[in-house]
Amino acid sequence: MEVSVETTRSPDFKQIYAIGAVGGHSPYDFRIAFYNDSPRTTREGGKNITVMERKIEMEVILSPLAAKELARWLSEHIKDYERKFGEIKRPGAGIAEKGNPEKSGDSAPIQGYM
Repeated sequence: MEVSVETTRSPDFKQIYAIGAVGGHSPYDFRIAFYNDSPRTTREGGKNITVMERKIEMEVILSPLAAKELARWLSEHIKDYERKFGEIKRPGAGIAEKGNPEKSGDSAPIQGYM
């Protein structure tokens, strides 16, 4: 039996640009929320304070199998990208205090939902 797949875009389809993602998992699903940051200056006690405003643009909820397939797909595409354009480097990586990953630009593991 032959099956063909026809892909179309929903009338509600939209693209977003995200600078980061947060999320977590439960026994039932994985959740990834994509966000953008915008600095905002406020005045408190006679001092200017910069606050980073993080706006969550959207959240994707995946089954465990779909999450695993997404991880595999991303890994393949990242390897292909790096073969063509060079290693993707994190800002600030490599300037950590020895033995302190929190200061190296590495992010902490995400546990649970936001």
